[in-house]
Amino acid sequence: MSAGRLPARRGFSRQRMTAVLVKEFIQLTRDRLTYAMILAVPLVQMMLFGYAINSDPRHLPTALLVQENSVFARSVVSAIANSSYFEIEHEVRSPEELDRLIRTGQVQFAITIPGDFTRRVVRGDGAQILVEADATDPTAVGSAVAALASLPSEALRHDLTGAAAASARSAPPFELVVHRRYNPENVTAYNIVPGLLGVVLTLTLVMMTAIGVTREQERGTMESLLATPVQPLEVMIGKLAPFVIVGLLQTAIILLVARLLFGVPMAGGWAGLAIGTSLFIIGSLALGFLISTLTRTQLQAMQLSVFYLLPSILLSGFMFPFRGMPEWAQWLGTVIPVTHFLRIVRGALLKGQDLAEMAPSLLALAVFVCVVSALALARYRTTLD
Repeated sequence: MSAGRLPARRGFSRQRMTAVLVKEFIQLTRDRLTYAMILAVPLVQMMLFGYAINSDPRHLPTALLVQENSVFARSVVSAIANSSYFEIEHEVRSPEELDRLIRTGQVQFAITIPGDFTRRVVRGDGAQILVEADATDPTAVGSAVAALASLPSEALRHDLTGAAAASARSAPPFELVVHRRYNPENVTAYNIVPGLLGVVLTLTLVMMTAIGVTREQERGTMESLLATPVQPLEVMIGKLAPFVIVGLLQTAIILLVARLLFGVPMAGGWAGLAIGTSLFIIGSLALGFLISTLTRTQLQAMQLSVFYLLPSILLSGFMFPFRGMPEWAQWLGTVIPVTHFLRIVRGALLKGQDLAEMAPSLLALAVFVCVVSALALARYRTTLD
């Protein structure tokens, strides 16, 4: 054997295999975030899909306007309350209040029993009850509307006597008039396409910012920046400003495609939509900047971004009805900014909501921007030190 030449590696060596195995276990202890994500993502998926996702929502918030105090009206209200699909949360006194509740999304259904209901039932004169459903999410109201089909024949079964009872055996004593507001044709695209705006902005802006800043740390260019007298807030604004323009361009493209290809109605609410979009873009970029301060590699930054994206899709009401989730999942969904942004987008495009009606969601996004920006700046100062 010539000097300096390594011996040939022939056959399987348990010693070499053990050395590689030990090396990998050591690497596990050094890169805990990556392997924690490998364990956490399937666990979160199992919890969300197993417990939180429900395509048949029940106990939907309902508002009632009862314009007469009669036995028949009370029987109808009791039948509605006994249904597992409706939760009567408001009893209003005017059509205007009923309209406000359903426009702002506080209720999913608005039911009106008119003042001549009993008289028309007794006379067999085509009594009607108006049911208005917020159909911005067709999946959320489909089963509940179907459950109402038995209401006319069952609600007054024990109250009708004499000729009215005989007449009810041949035809229902009253009729339900169902208005699917904001999406009368149950077009799924009217719900999904506006929701895509929030998902696309989250995916691109959070991940691009997190990976971009982390890439500079890996290449060492961030060290040169840290050596300059640039303040943390100046760095944050300078790095995020170009992505704000990217986010605005994405928003314009998605809205244009939604209108031209899918026919999504543009009901108005442009002022609230503009403010909400700006807040959401800034908040998403600040979150990406925060993620970059928590990670050391681009892989870790991408993993944390995906981990944030997963509940944003599943718990925000984008893919599954928000009110179909259990209460604990709705609380988690309320914390996620995508939830509030989707309410703003759908409220503007489908309902034409004004700023006052969007105020709760706009306030939630403003709080998100302030909190995440403060945390990102605090973490960046720690990195400087």
